[in-house]
Amino acid sequence: QVQLVESGGGLVQAGGSLRLSCAASGRTFSVYVMGWFRQAPGKEREFVAAITRSGESTAYADSVKGRFTISRDNAKNTMYLQMNSLKPEDTAVYYCAADHNNAITSTTMTGSGMDYWGKGTLVTVSS
Repeated sequence: QVQLVESGGGLVQAGGSLRLSCAASGRTFSVYVMGWFRQAPGKEREFVAAITRSGESTAYADSVKGRFTISRDNAKNTMYLQMNSLKPEDTAVYYCAADHNNAITSTTMTGSGMDYWGKGTLVTVSS
């Protein structure tokens, strides 16, 4: 069992930056592939980014590639999402999730393979 708590959301103007954090407690953080997902009002949840256990491999949605960077610090049991050049369409509740797997797979990206979820943090980008 692992508990996930997101933080760092808020209101930012278009073109600005935010860094989200996901703090994990419970079982060893390093055993999980971690991911970020988001859900905008009236829309389905979508994949944002994922990172392997060691942090050596990452994956991004096309919509955020080149603007967002996912990283993790296993010593601190924390994952991050650095978001730059934010756009109004990035407005959403952002969730972190953990997958007890050793690779980023299609089920990681759909979210169906994620075993644990946080409660989310709201990011609002004003135009």
